[in-house]
Amino acid sequence: MSEIADREILAAVATIEDDLLDLLTRLVEAPTTLGNEEPGQAIVEEAFRDLAGLDPADVPLDADALRAHPSAAPFDWDVTGKRNVVADWHAVGSTGRSLVLNGHVDVVGPASTKLWRTPPFKATRDGDWLYGRGAGDMKAGLAAIVAAVAGLRRLGLSPLAPVQLQSVVEEECGGNGALQCVLSSLRPDAAVIPEPYPGFIPTSQVGVLWFHVDLAGVPAHVADAQDGFNAIEAATSVTRELHVLEDELNAQAPAPFDALSHPINLNVGVISGGDWASTVAAECTVSCRLATYPGWSIEELRERVEEAVARGAPGHAVIRYSGFANEGTTISDDAPIVRALAGAWESATGEAALTGPTTATTDTRAFATAGIPAACIGPLAERIHGVDERVYLPSVVQTAQVLALLVRDWCGLA
Repeated sequence: MSEIADREILAAVATIEDDLLDLLTRLVEAPTTLGNEEPGQAIVEEAFRDLAGLDPADVPLDADALRAHPSAAPFDWDVTGKRNVVADWHAVGSTGRSLVLNGHVDVVGPASTKLWRTPPFKATRDGDWLYGRGAGDMKAGLAAIVAAVAGLRRLGLSPLAPVQLQSVVEEECGGNGALQCVLSSLRPDAAVIPEPYPGFIPTSQVGVLWFHVDLAGVPAHVADAQDGFNAIEAATSVTRELHVLEDELNAQAPAPFDALSHPINLNVGVISGGDWASTVAAECTVSCRLATYPGWSIEELRERVEEAVARGAPGHAVIRYSGFANEGTTISDDAPIVRALAGAWESATGEAALTGPTTATTDTRAFATAGIPAACIGPLAERIHGVDERVYLPSVVQTAQVLALLVRDWCGLA
């Protein structure tokens, strides 16, 4: 087993910086929103092969297998032809612990293109910051995975236990891409996802539920509006009741979420309805996201959502579930992968990593449901899912260095 020093690994990864930036730029400029992930996967496939020196393989999404799995998120879109891209770095020994390095290639939409200072799908550098949708969440993490392996291989090193690199789809809408990898690939001793959590390992993550409320109105001429039932106005009443539920959930926060001022967030993300300004709206659909705590079932949350919607629009609403339906996850601060990841962070940065709860969710849930310990740490990013998303480029190199040290400490190197 090699006793290669921190400084050698940090220096080797630093030499990959130009390639890392080029890869990140190309990834950001691939607009990999839901249903359009393939151009990004083609870039990752090339990077796994040409930069990391590994043989990439496909893990196609299997709609039937996913729908049959109890941990899958329900989906009503076509996944035909969708693939995850993985690459195995084969072990040269048998004394280490196996590891998955996972990242997602999909991104959310730009929200409002006209509000961006630069085009959202054009990677724009301003000093040490790179702007663009997905720059932080989480194409920087994907690029760091590749750079970590490339740096270690440049030193002529190989792991003593298997390492698999994964680029997955559909993290932003339910996590079925990562789940497909769990169903189809090796059973690692741990997984690490370099989501944009600089110096922070989230050890408690919320569960998330997506739901869509279809409201049926009674159309009428505006002159006789009192004879109709306005589905758009009913959406306001439904939203009000859902915020009451949000308040109730926040008042019931268990540890460690009781340390946060507002751990449970409801988001009314999409609304559509009506067809004429002078007609009482016949239809309206409201699409929402609501969180819950680890240990609380999604079934219970659905019941409470349905009760709230019924109060807001009795007899006029039907709820559909498509997208996130994932329970929250926890991992101990003392879990071996958490300690190893925190140690790698401190070795690379000289600073201690913090642990605690987060009000978001990540693909660690796909591994956790299979009994695979999983943790996150990653680069500094700002305004993810918002306007002018950006990532701090020195932190991307730093993340790659952390991951390279983790491979040494977790898997062993020779």
